[in-house]
Amino acid sequence: MSKLKVTACEIPGLYVIEPAVFGDGRGWFMETYNMNDMREAGLDMVFVQDNQSMSRRGVLRGLHYQKQHPQGKLVRVVVGEVFDVAVDLRPGSETYGKWHGEVLSAENKKQFYVSEGFAHGFYVLSETAEFCYKVTDFYHPGDEGGIRWDDPDIGVEWPLLEGAPVLLSDKDRVQPFLKDVGHE
Repeated sequence: MSKLKVTACEIPGLYVIEPAVFGDGRGWFMETYNMNDMREAGLDMVFVQDNQSMSRRGVLRGLHYQKQHPQGKLVRVVVGEVFDVAVDLRPGSETYGKWHGEVLSAENKKQFYVSEGFAHGFYVLSETAEFCYKVTDFYHPGDEGGIRWDDPDIGVEWPLLEGAPVLLSDKDRVQPFLKDVGHE
């Protein structure tokens, strides 16, 4: 029997993964990744790199994608809370340009698998957040693309914090709109 619950999202290629958590008076334990359990759940991706970032309240990273070397990403939060988003950029997909968002936190321990062909980003809801992700391809400098986080044609409903400015990198401030990127 699998030790995790995998829920397919309404957009094919996106999955919410909830590991089994075993706790007692001392604390808790969970497996954050088990290849056999993932395969049993129908997910047979191979990860080649782990990444971790820390961001403060109001930071929005994304929406990013890889052009020639797409990466599948298994993401989770180990400190704090984020609103995590994936946007379908797969040419010819029936859900092209559609998005799915999921709250990931150290408390809920949810993970989100974002298949190759999606743009990805997140917005920090807590004072700080440490974000971990496993990827299916190595990082290739110069291969990253992006689309605007506030593109009205996509319409992501970010849960923006009242009174907190959205903190963007210089690069994310000038990303193009989806209609100007030409994936379809």
